[in-house]
Amino acid sequence: MAASESAGTAAAPAEIVSLGEAMVEFNQTGEGGGRLYLQGFGGDTSNFAIAAARQGARVAYLSALGDDPYGALLRQLWDEEGVDHASVETDAQAFTAIYFVTHGAQGHQFSFFRSGSAASRLTPARLPRARIEAAKVLHLSGISLAISPSACDTGLAAIECARAAGVKVSFDTNLRLKLWPVQRARAVMNDVIAQADICLPSYDDIVAISGLTDPDALVDHCLRLGAHTVALKLGEQGAIVATAQERHRIAPAACQPVDATGAGDAFGGAFVARLVAGDDLATAGRYAATVAALSTEGYGAVAPIPRAQRVRALLGAG
Repeated sequence: MAASESAGTAAAPAEIVSLGEAMVEFNQTGEGGGRLYLQGFGGDTSNFAIAAARQGARVAYLSALGDDPYGALLRQLWDEEGVDHASVETDAQAFTAIYFVTHGAQGHQFSFFRSGSAASRLTPARLPRARIEAAKVLHLSGISLAISPSACDTGLAAIECARAAGVKVSFDTNLRLKLWPVQRARAVMNDVIAQADICLPSYDDIVAISGLTDPDALVDHCLRLGAHTVALKLGEQGAIVATAQERHRIAPAACQPVDATGAGDAFGGAFVARLVAGDDLATAGRYAATVAALSTEGYGAVAPIPRAQRVRALLGAG
């Protein structure tokens, strides 16, 4: 395996380093009787990275791709988005994962083709530790840990590296029970939440691993485990952002949603980017909720993520 040789490094160290699996997406549209799909991009931590970059943060991505057309598409995407992918490996013995999104009465449904993918073959020995140590925030997710045992070990090693260097850890639960049983997810996630400076749980995820249902109790649960800052994503009901000292209920931003794919990732990327930029908790929460809402107004996980100018215009109008 080798890191990309064509990707340049940022002029200054990345503020945010995101670790996980990027994917190429095929999203069902309303045309052709549901037989037409729009090619896009996904993978929660890549979505997060792009959302953060579109808000002005310096971002790097850590992962592995196959030596295939899908991997090339993702590198082209990161080049266009200003996401540094110099530390994304190319694994000629594996493939880049893909997924399909279909839409129905129960919302959007995902079908993944990722078992044995390049990203799932990452190991702690190949972590670019210097990239992590130079950052302000390391971000990863439950999916980063769930795609394989070696990927889980790699994520935990990255957290250990970050904490030893004084780098903050950001964690999004993103629970996928098709990837691991709830008992293992609960054990691993509770351990990671305890080490997280910023915890970004979605409501359904944290309900599943805690057994609690009240939103404030869920926030308290994460704080009690050890998370310093919690942003509980409540979908169309907005969010709660909190530390041990303060708590704010963030109202949802007005939007005309057509596809919620990746909205939680967009929230997380924007929230962390604004915290890194120096926003206070409530301001970062309102900004992130606006980004998440706007990201639902188009199809796909990446294309509809708004850039800072549009977000600020909407916040100013509000």
